[in-house]
Amino acid sequence: MESRPLPDPDVMFPVPNVNTVTYVKPTIKNKNIVVGDFTYFSDIDFEKHVTHFYEFYNDRLVIGRFCQIASGVEFVMNGANHQMGCVSTFPFYIFEKWDESVPSLDKLPVKGDTIVGNDVWIGQDATILPGVRIGDGAIIGMKSVVGSDVEPYTIVAGNPAKVIRRRFDEELIGLMLKLEWWNLPIEEINKLIPLLHDNNAENVKERIREIVE
Repeated sequence: MESRPLPDPDVMFPVPNVNTVTYVKPTIKNKNIVVGDFTYFSDIDFEKHVTHFYEFYNDRLVIGRFCQIASGVEFVMNGANHQMGCVSTFPFYIFEKWDESVPSLDKLPVKGDTIVGNDVWIGQDATILPGVRIGDGAIIGMKSVVGSDVEPYTIVAGNPAKVIRRRFDEELIGLMLKLEWWNLPIEEINKLIPLLHDNNAENVKERIREIVE
C-alpha cells in the first residue's frame, strides 16, 4: 500500500483552495522572529502584525509549534515602551536630527522576549504586549490585551486579560506537558489525532499514562 505524503510545514498556503490562511514559518524574514512548524495565521503577511520592532532592542518573538493565530492579532514589541521615569516620555533617539543617541538598554523599559508556547490559540484581534510568556495549550480570548504571563492550559480574556479558568485539572495538564505531542514525529502525531480530539478527560488521562509512564 502506497503511503500518503506527510504534511509539509514549509508550505505557505496549507488549506486547499484558500489563500488567506498561512503557515507562518516559511513567511518569516526577520531573524528575531522564530516560529515553529505548523503554526498558522488566519491572514497573510504575519510580520506586519509584529509592531514596534526596533533593531537596537534586539528583542525576539518566539512562537512554538501548532499554534493557531486568528486574524487581527498584534504582537507589540519593546519599542512601544517609553521611558516613563523621565520628565518627558518623548523618544527623541528614534527620530533623525535630534541630539540624542539611543540610550543603553539598562535605561530603557525593556520587558524581554515575547514567548508563546505550543498549541496556543490566540483569538481574533487580541494584542500581546512586550515580554509576555504564554504557556503551552493556553487560549487567548478575542480582543484581549495580554500584559502578563499566562500559565499552560489556561483561558484568559478581557482588557487587561484575566484568567477565566484552567482548561483541565492539574493531573491532565501535567500529563499533557509530559506528552509534549507537538514535538513528536508527524507519523506519531497522525496516530494521536483521535486522542487529541477526545473530549473524555478520563480516557485521555489513561491513554497518556500508558505513553509517558
